[in-house]
Amino acid sequence: MRNTIRCFLLAVLVPVFGVQAGQTYVPASVDMTLRQVSEHVYYVQGIPGIATDNQGFISNAGVVITDAGVVVFDSLGTPSLGDMLLKKIRAITDQPILRVIVSHYHADHIYGLQVFEEQGAEIWAPLGAEAYLASENARERLEERRFSLEPWVNDDTRLVEPDHYLSEQQRFELGGVQFTVTPVGAAHSDGDLTLYVEPDRVLFSGDIIFEGRVPFLGDANSGHWLEVLKRMESRPLAALVPGHGPVAADPDKAVAQTRRYLAFLREKMGAAVADMVPFDEVYPAVDWSEFKDLPAFAEANRRNAYQVYLSMEAESFQ
Repeated sequence: MRNTIRCFLLAVLVPVFGVQAGQTYVPASVDMTLRQVSEHVYYVQGIPGIATDNQGFISNAGVVITDAGVVVFDSLGTPSLGDMLLKKIRAITDQPILRVIVSHYHADHIYGLQVFEEQGAEIWAPLGAEAYLASENARERLEERRFSLEPWVNDDTRLVEPDHYLSEQQRFELGGVQFTVTPVGAAHSDGDLTLYVEPDRVLFSGDIIFEGRVPFLGDANSGHWLEVLKRMESRPLAALVPGHGPVAADPDKAVAQTRRYLAFLREKMGAAVADMVPFDEVYPAVDWSEFKDLPAFAEANRRNAYQVYLSMEAESFQ
């Protein structure tokens, strides 16, 4: 009799309260489509906007499906979005999710990690992510998002530490598909990496590339970032999946646009620093016409320019 009652309670409570392994998440109601890029590669695309737009769905995440398992690239900006991505994956494959490779530790790419950790996935991230995890900024950002993205980010949302920090290029094979993970150092963040998928010749760039919009520099090392982009321009690709924006069918053009933007910022702000012209004077005097019509220009450009001005000012004293 006790067994009968227990089975009845499990049948009723599991669908309602999530007694099964893992926790339940407040459902996101955004439009999310898992788009196929190549034989093995898929991605979901967030909309352009600030971090709290579209229930936090502003960044991209990638999925690589092989005969031996699934590799995910980035995990989106809330656990609810990560859970929605998981459901999209489960709609097309029952292969286990074996690994999540994180391009960098910024909030819009990592708050979904706990969903995949609960699936038993191993998490890889670039060396430098530990600096973010140990920072007051990481804790303050999570508290802010618990307010600005409530209920999709809440008291149950937590920062997930990777299982492995990568400082050197790593190659691995899964189900006949070759993967190359390349840390590129501190560029857009304290640590960034890219993922190259063979034989598809598809590159996941993370936020090293912003397709069709002005990038957000944050605390980026713009000089190093620029050097990374110059090296990327020489790689033959079939497609490039950026951290934000649509797949770049013309990868060279996508890389070139981000490179030109960073080079332009460093040229104009560097000249102002050298001539000791205050930022408030130089910024309105610059001709921004090449970039002003790109999405996110109004939201990001002045902040980006100021960050580059300050960083180049610091460089001039070294």
